[in-house]
Amino acid sequence: MSSQTESPSRPAVPATMPAVVARSYGEADVLAIDEVPVPVPGEGEMLVNVEASSLNALDWHFLTGTPYLLRIAGGVRRPKRRIPGADVAGTVVAVGAGVTGFSVGDDVFGECEGGGCAPFLVVDATHVAPKPDNVPFQTAGATPVAGLTAIQALRTHAAVQPGERVLINGAAGGVGTFAVQIAKALGAEVTAVCSAGNVDMVRALGADTVIDYTTDDFAARGDRFDVMMDNVGNRTPKECLRVLQPDGRYVVISGPKKNRWLGPVPHIARKALAFWRASQTFHQFTASPNVEDLTFLGEALASGRLKAEVQRTINLDGVAEALAEIGTGHTRAKIVVMPK
Repeated sequence: MSSQTESPSRPAVPATMPAVVARSYGEADVLAIDEVPVPVPGEGEMLVNVEASSLNALDWHFLTGTPYLLRIAGGVRRPKRRIPGADVAGTVVAVGAGVTGFSVGDDVFGECEGGGCAPFLVVDATHVAPKPDNVPFQTAGATPVAGLTAIQALRTHAAVQPGERVLINGAAGGVGTFAVQIAKALGAEVTAVCSAGNVDMVRALGADTVIDYTTDDFAARGDRFDVMMDNVGNRTPKECLRVLQPDGRYVVISGPKKNRWLGPVPHIARKALAFWRASQTFHQFTASPNVEDLTFLGEALASGRLKAEVQRTINLDGVAEALAEIGTGHTRAKIVVMPK
């Protein structure tokens, strides 16, 4: 049972809405804009009027169903997550039973189980935080998945300390652009790796040193780091160990996806084995919604210490093309979806 009380200043929630929908696994051509029912929040959930969402690599994986291992949880024959968009920033328009701390009319941002590429979605109330008043919806909508991944990699798993040297491999993507800024906010000296076309952007985000991987090999420079955050996973275990201090920490987000059944799992497993034999530590994880981390991100955005680097803003008509771009693995910064 849910409360459908509406704010007097807001229109009633419609029965249906347009949404970007994938009714089968495939690439961007299986996406279509369909009219679907507006979801109803269950216990512990809220219905949010979506002002902004953004696209992430996980949306591409749920769309294509690759690696096939993902289908065990994501749907064997067809995707359970039919509407992409795991980021959300918007306004609460209805609350389900048992929700505390939020009311109709509150502006929130956080991570959801898909649904951001539509005007309304339901979200677990424990997966969002209040959106600061001075943070635009576009900025808040670009932040959750990538921002949570960056902060949990650097603060939770790598435990970055002031004065430490941090190497970020893959600094120009959604996660990387947040990671550069968060590492600096934690007091680190940051070396960032990206392509030539992104050097100026990454330097402007605060990186102390920027390495263009097309002309310079960070693994051959002889530099040693306390932490390596790897958003690409394209280097051998030996190369990763070579750039780390004896007590260094290696945090890997992903890796090569040539294996359609297991994706990066074999590559990551080989690295874990190599680090098991070394003094440096190995960390691999999938980011999860965390109110404390979201609050940190919101406060950093509000204060100007953190910004969401947005490549472009699109509406629902642009989602298929944007996801095809993300599927290439070479997206710059964030693509924000404004579903209205």
